[in-house]
Amino acid sequence: MNLSDLVSLKTSSLLVKFARSSLFGLVMYCSMAGLCAAQDHDVLCSDGNGGFQSESHNGVKVRVRAARTGGLATRACEASLIWDGGTTMITPYASQVDLDAFGVDLGLGVPVTALQLKKSGDECCMEYRVYSLEKPPRLLRTITGGKFFSAADRELDGEPEIWTNDAAALTGFEHLGPAELDAGPTMVLRFERGMLLDASSEFQPYYDQRIAELLQELAPGSLRDFKSSDGKLSPNAPFPAEQLQRLRSVKAKIIEIVWDYLYSGREQQAWRTLTEMWPAADVARIHTAIADARGRGITAQLDGVSNPIVGRRRKQVRTFDAIVQSASGKLDFTPPVPIMLYRPPLSETVSERPQSELLLELVIDSAGKVRSAEPVGKAHSVDAVLLNSVNDWRFVPAFRANRAVASRIRLAVSLRQ
Repeated sequence: MNLSDLVSLKTSSLLVKFARSSLFGLVMYCSMAGLCAAQDHDVLCSDGNGGFQSESHNGVKVRVRAARTGGLATRACEASLIWDGGTTMITPYASQVDLDAFGVDLGLGVPVTALQLKKSGDECCMEYRVYSLEKPPRLLRTITGGKFFSAADRELDGEPEIWTNDAAALTGFEHLGPAELDAGPTMVLRFERGMLLDASSEFQPYYDQRIAELLQELAPGSLRDFKSSDGKLSPNAPFPAEQLQRLRSVKAKIIEIVWDYLYSGREQQAWRTLTEMWPAADVARIHTAIADARGRGITAQLDGVSNPIVGRRRKQVRTFDAIVQSASGKLDFTPPVPIMLYRPPLSETVSERPQSELLLELVIDSAGKVRSAEPVGKAHSVDAVLLNSVNDWRFVPAFRANRAVASRIRLAVSLRQ
């Protein structure tokens, strides 16, 4: 990506004026070649490309940049926390470093910064580190085994969760490769009273949607053929290549369905589904394999399971509106600051349009993630790929009285190549 692929931060009377009103000292910088290269998930710094620096209200800075050796940048990344009393090095040398949250209370009672890193490119998983933003900063928790981590307040109730995939559970599982199995079962984690809990069962509608999509992809004939197999379907099984590939695809989808039930707290439904859809002679073996895989993953690092009050509905907190307040000339909160806004290359159809920019209205939650994005005004066309990329944008969230809050802003995106 070149510099023209960065989202324009040009403001109008309705747009948030980041530079004038930010509590944070923001520095966004990049190499001229390949800032934040697109991946399954975009990361802030990869192989020495990309970086960010910002300062919290109490003077603790986070800095992500190319690693330095003898004063020279290398093809690796480093991250550190800096305050007037010294520096805490988070990692001096890593293949990838990403800043997921800054200044947010994830349920630990103090504002934190959360970074994820991968020491080498061939590792399966990210390591998620949560540091307090007190002086001196302290490492509060490390979570390993997720392909990617994202703190988000999806319910807009002011209590962010950490969403991830249990990629560690997939390592070597059933000889299924990345192209056959997804990133791993989704997990939703929450800090309560200093403990890291599994809150996945509170988000069953999310899992139900995934299960419904997977069931639609399972043709009845293919399912019958799979149930007539041995269930193992090793890569050298005596089937024509095309048939073996089809059967292994069915196998992977069934495993994902079972996992979605299992990880969302419906163990009986998971094992019942497995019995109904799997070759009978192989059910006991695969049951044990799935349970063992789960035990190797993130579950082993948790302190327990969240027990929400039955019937309790979380109340949404106030979303502070920069659009309305800007019109009145005064904001009573500090607006969000962008960490990374990646814009994918535009299609030729869009790039040939006379429209030079697209105005988006964004709702950004208290963890700095985009909850909704709507075009504003007379847009001639809206690139679906562009709108989808907005889901991965990350911000230092808005703040009011030094507390992270949800906000609504408008931001102009350049439509020029």
